[in-house]
Amino acid sequence: MSAAPTQTAFEENIERRAPSLPITSAEKANMIIHYYRGEMGRMTSWRDRIDRTTNWAITVVAALLSVSLSTPTSHHGVVLFGVLLISLLLLIEARRYRFFDVYRARVRKLERHYFAQALYPQADLKPDWAEAIAKSLRNPCFLISYREALFRRVRRNYCWMYLILLLAWGLKITTPKLLPDERPADVVFSWREAVENAAFGPLPGWSIMVGVAIIYALVFYASLHHASDEGELAHGEVHV
Repeated sequence: MSAAPTQTAFEENIERRAPSLPITSAEKANMIIHYYRGEMGRMTSWRDRIDRTTNWAITVVAALLSVSLSTPTSHHGVVLFGVLLISLLLLIEARRYRFFDVYRARVRKLERHYFAQALYPQADLKPDWAEAIAKSLRNPCFLISYREALFRRVRRNYCWMYLILLLAWGLKITTPKLLPDERPADVVFSWREAVENAAFGPLPGWSIMVGVAIIYALVFYASLHHASDEGELAHGEVHV
């Protein structure tokens, strides 16, 4: 009568038991190889998302510039709308970059401390390198702030797109032939006329220029800001 309950308890203990950990060196090597493939897959996936956002931003810039500069009936606000769109894409890409940076750091630690050591051992290697990966697996945390990720993406790609849009906007408001009501002159030589051309609906031109100046001051600061490279970014120069 007591055999059935004992058998059931034994089966429950087996189900609750954790999977066995690798013991031999061959098992550990096999585990690390499979884990490395998994982290590479996640890193590649997030890298693809980052590139996709950048491609969207480039497409938006090209499309809106072709619309704005191809015909004088197009308002200069189209270029300002492009600035807002790529700013939104920049915010999305900075968030994606923070996830990518976590998986990139794990992959680089494995490559630098395990695979490179297996190929060409060095005596100055830190023996506790796996501890950082274990801590990250137990308690995943972002390695960089959202602000730093934002600045890094601006330095890498977006500063050039902002610059192109700024040049296009300046060309639009200073060239009467590119304005809806074409004038005899080819270029605006008066600052007052440029301010008048920058008006956007009920908003006066000076307010639009102040807003554009604030946005580009932030972009300029982000482009020149260079935080000290830490972690895996301190090793080598091939980084995104």
